[in-house]
Amino acid sequence: MATCKARISDRITHVILVSHTMTCVAYCMGVIIADADITDETIDEVPLVNKLELPFSVNTRNTYRLVLITELIHMTFCNLAAGAVNAILLAMVLHIGGQIDILQYWLAQLTPEEMENKQLSVVIATQKIILKHQKIIQFSENIESLYTQIALMLFASNTMMICSLGFLIVTAIGTPDAMEQIIKSILFFATTNMEAFLFCYAGEYLNNKSKEVGFAIYNCPWYNLKPKDSRILLFIILRSQRQLALTAGKIMDLTLQSFASIMNASGSYLTVLLAMQ
Repeated sequence: MATCKARISDRITHVILVSHTMTCVAYCMGVIIADADITDETIDEVPLVNKLELPFSVNTRNTYRLVLITELIHMTFCNLAAGAVNAILLAMVLHIGGQIDILQYWLAQLTPEEMENKQLSVVIATQKIILKHQKIIQFSENIESLYTQIALMLFASNTMMICSLGFLIVTAIGTPDAMEQIIKSILFFATTNMEAFLFCYAGEYLNNKSKEVGFAIYNCPWYNLKPKDSRILLFIILRSQRQLALTAGKIMDLTLQSFASIMNASGSYLTVLLAMQ
């Protein structure tokens, strides 16, 4: 169970990092391949990936190429850092999912008939289950406190970015440099959508997995336990009814419904921009 989650986390991490790297390369490649002749005096502005004010003059081709390569490396590392933040969140949430699967397995094995010292073993097993559940809850709360402000800033910026990038892609159609503009924007658009989706999926997954704890207790052989032992399980059921969740600044829960709301808001802003054009 935990091994399967680790494999999934590893694959998703690779996909995230590769997509962020490809986005940067596609964005910068047009300017790098063009390799403008910087010594040409008719050029009014030095064509760079981003508009920069440099403390030195770029008057040789080697200096120009060095600046472009530095921009590419800088943007790639910044994007990889952002991708790593997303990958770490998903890895930790999948880890919680694996721990909940282990907890469900322990609950399914809570049968006195299979234990040598029945009464003592049931008490020890129940304590072990409660401690495991508490650790899972604490770990989830730590993730929430760490990522809640990050998620708020990400969703505020991503809504505007999705709208702006969509506007760039639509308005670029039919222009002379349409292909270049679309290639530069489409990967950023896809990566921005994927980033928002990953946060919402992580919140949805965590919420659903926490519900499974209560169902696992309902399905465990509690009827084979003594009344005083089975009553302890009621407290776990009560706690599991308060689902684990990820929020954006404690304002809204991150769920797939939240992702749909963000896409709807971005689409509405895009419609307004196109109408004002």
